[in-house]
Amino acid sequence: MMLRKIIPPVYFLAALALMVGLHHYLPLVQLVAAPVSCAGVILISVGLLVSFWGANAFRKAGTPVKPFEQSTTLVLHGLYRHTRNPMYLGLIVMLVGTGIWLGSLSPFLVVIIFFLIIQEGFIRHEEPFLENIFGDEYRAYRSRVRRWF
Repeated sequence: MMLRKIIPPVYFLAALALMVGLHHYLPLVQLVAAPVSCAGVILISVGLLVSFWGANAFRKAGTPVKPFEQSTTLVLHGLYRHTRNPMYLGLIVMLVGTGIWLGSLSPFLVVIIFFLIIQEGFIRHEEPFLENIFGDEYRAYRSRVRRWF
């Protein structure tokens, strides 16, 4: 599938650019105003931390971070005890934070599209591969840890 040849951070950067563009050129409704919109910066920071923490766990385990490369280790510690996809979750939290910071409704439409791209274009394809590689260990992990949170 072509979707998986482009890594998620590229989709993330495109989503950010589209969110800013929609906010400036097609702001549907102003949802959040300052100073409340500044809470978006906190979410952006949290999302960044979550994504980097998840990626760092992969690096420490010696398994590839890129979603279309073969996993060598099933990472079960750190944030992976609470969510099977902290890197993706962090990207989505950053986009939600950006939407709050911008304050208008139109950027949130991009968040929904990004979520669907990650969910259907990546996760739905990664999970069968992980099950094939790690078998019962992955099935047990999947049964006790939710996909998102």
